[in-house]
Amino acid sequence: MRGARFDTEGSLIRWTECEGEDPARVYVHGLGAASAPYHAHLAARPELAGRRSLFVDLPGHGLSDRPTGFGYTLEDHAEALAAALDEADVRDAEIVAHSMGGSVAIVLAHRRADLVARLVLTEANLDPYPSKTAGSSGIADYEEDAFVTEGHARVLERVGPGWAATMRLTDPRALHRSATGLVRGTSPTMRAMLMALSVERVYVQGALSGDVPGGDDLEASGVRVVTVPDAGHNVMLDNPAAFAAVLTGHS
Repeated sequence: MRGARFDTEGSLIRWTECEGEDPARVYVHGLGAASAPYHAHLAARPELAGRRSLFVDLPGHGLSDRPTGFGYTLEDHAEALAAALDEADVRDAEIVAHSMGGSVAIVLAHRRADLVARLVLTEANLDPYPSKTAGSSGIADYEEDAFVTEGHARVLERVGPGWAATMRLTDPRALHRSATGLVRGTSPTMRAMLMALSVERVYVQGALSGDVPGGDDLEASGVRVVTVPDAGHNVMLDNPAAFAAVLTGHS
């Protein structure tokens, strides 16, 4: 396990790593998740083996520290992720990022073009204040203290055992601040930043999630949009073979 400082208190963002060839492939999880449970099985597949692979847990999540004075905005997470990649001496990486992690990765690429050569975004949040869906956690509907004292337990019951398995490892205050930061979004928006980037960009959508909002505009800006069959929001878990084919460029 490795770590890098991301704030003035010396808090560490941590990751585990598989040795291999560069360019590195960096996996970033979504809200209330952790990178290894969602992505480690992919790095072990024969068609993806041999690449240097980092499984990074964002601040407040998984193995990383959870300081109470940290903001946990998308920009804050992106700065922490940059600190990890700088410490790991990673440049021109392929960032494979899920959901909120995809939003963080977009901010990272916008701010630190030297760190990112390719983005593979799995159902990343692109727009602020999204409409509620059946899969929404509802975390941002609470005030922070109310979520910490009572909302956290209620949300864990509602999201189901799979998501709850990693969400319960996330600091409740960090989880709430991350959720509200994700809902608030960025300026310019994540969508606008993504469309303006010059790096290779792939947006992955599970077919069970429906069409990609604004997909035609994304493609017009050079983003490759791929819909994976037999998959919902967690494409890498629902259809790992098809997801691996996207990473290798064979889909």
